[in-house]
Amino acid sequence: MKKLLAIMLAISLLILGIAAYADTEEDITSEEDNTSTDVFADISVNAKSAVLMEAKTGKVLFSQNEDYYNSPASVTKIMTLLLVCEALDEGKFRLEDEVSISEYASSMGGSQVFLKEGERLTVEELIKCTVIASANDAAVALAELTEGSEEAFVNKMNKKATELGLKKTSFENVTGLDDTTVNHYTSALDIAVMSRELIKYPIITKYSSLWQDSIRDGEFILTNTNRLVRFYQGCNGLKTGSTDKAGYCISVSAKRGNLELIAVIMNSESITERNNAARTLLDFGFANYALYEQSERFLEKVPVYSGTKDTTDAYSKEFVSVVPKSDINKIECIYNIPENISAPCKKGDKIGTVSYKIGDTVIGESEIYAGADIERITIFGLFAKIVRGIFA
Repeated sequence: MKKLLAIMLAISLLILGIAAYADTEEDITSEEDNTSTDVFADISVNAKSAVLMEAKTGKVLFSQNEDYYNSPASVTKIMTLLLVCEALDEGKFRLEDEVSISEYASSMGGSQVFLKEGERLTVEELIKCTVIASANDAAVALAELTEGSEEAFVNKMNKKATELGLKKTSFENVTGLDDTTVNHYTSALDIAVMSRELIKYPIITKYSSLWQDSIRDGEFILTNTNRLVRFYQGCNGLKTGSTDKAGYCISVSAKRGNLELIAVIMNSESITERNNAARTLLDFGFANYALYEQSERFLEKVPVYSGTKDTTDAYSKEFVSVVPKSDINKIECIYNIPENISAPCKKGDKIGTVSYKIGDTVIGESEIYAGADIERITIFGLFAKIVRGIFA
């Protein structure tokens, strides 16, 4: 009897063990099935709106309520500085030109460098003050230099917004001061687009990447309003802003290797929350994405029928794409090059394509183009060519 009871107890324990093991396996399987492969799943930021954009391609890697629009506070100055940089490129003025500060510019409140009426600073110094210290007085002085008045400059800001395709943007001033504004707003997505344009100008990142600088022969210290410049690896800009109406906003750019990202945060609750949100987006971008680049390059010579030359060089245009980091070594190039082309052809004419694929998915194409002008051969040219061939 004792042996029988022992055997029955052993069998019972074995059955319970198997059942427990089965339950554990079921739980594990269920957990794996519920795990999302979407890298966005674990990302959230404490802000009304947020966007992460890759700078070279303009691809949006993450968005949260991207079309929400609100006062951007001093982030407004991204558009102000963009128009100033364009005016520099057009030769309206030079960095070393001196600017006499107007009474109106010197009257600006908020963030400022306390410019006095009649004081003279160079264009570069005013840009430096606007970029690093978010100086409202310097921004107005630059606007007056560029278009004669703040009002005229604001008209140009709104025109530029239209040109860039910004759908949720309207400006009333160049500073972002919003105590009395009604139609002064933009969205995180629109800010990212503006930022992408602005960082193309080296004069901006020259100063937006600095923690401190000075004016007035070192007597007045400028400290960057963007703390991430000092505390985040690769951060090279760009612009912060905060008011009661706007909350805490930032557009921050950072570069590691060949990958440059722009993170925009709008209407966060504090400086700490804003900076943490921007850091979260940048960390996410650098951890999960890579930039694939193929430069413009010679491919091969392509025969030309009925041309003054027998062949033309074939070149592929530059191709850039941002892809998941895990796929960067899986990209395959598929070349579609014709066996021959017919004259006439012009340098730059499209004669084929390069397709870039990851598995069965085409991530983009670039053109293959002719490298030279080739005219159609005349009957006399053909005869001369035959004669030269015979003697050769």
